[in-house]
Amino acid sequence: MITLTDSAITAVGRFISNSDKPNAGLRIEVTDGGCSGLSYGLRLEDMETKEDTVIDCGEVKVFVDPTSLPHLDGMSIDFVDSLDGSGFKFNNPNAVKSCACGSSFTTAKDGGSAGTDGISSCTTGESGGTPKTCS
Repeated sequence: MITLTDSAITAVGRFISNSDKPNAGLRIEVTDGGCSGLSYGLRLEDMETKEDTVIDCGEVKVFVDPTSLPHLDGMSIDFVDSLDGSGFKFNNPNAVKSCACGSSFTTAKDGGSAGTDGISSCTTGESGGTPKTCS
């Protein structure tokens, strides 16, 4: 299951209302790349595909393809807005190593091992709230 905080749901809802895709949802995917091997991808989509897992978060729908889902299971997404900047912050229990900005990661399945650098993020500031389990 993937969870989004109230702050993340509000931010995605704001992006959707400001887009030319009024019925859109948020696609979360994992792609090869980044300094740690895998990268998170986020974009608005008009609709899900028949292969997608659709997660209903109230006013926001999240679409995840079957290849990305195992890498994201159990992940919590927050949206942080601070003086240092704003953006999505990923808390992924599957990641054993992450780059400094938190947008690239490695899992044990993909050959990573936990190191002393741990999982970090360059996004700072107040948390957007308690993650909500979406269904």
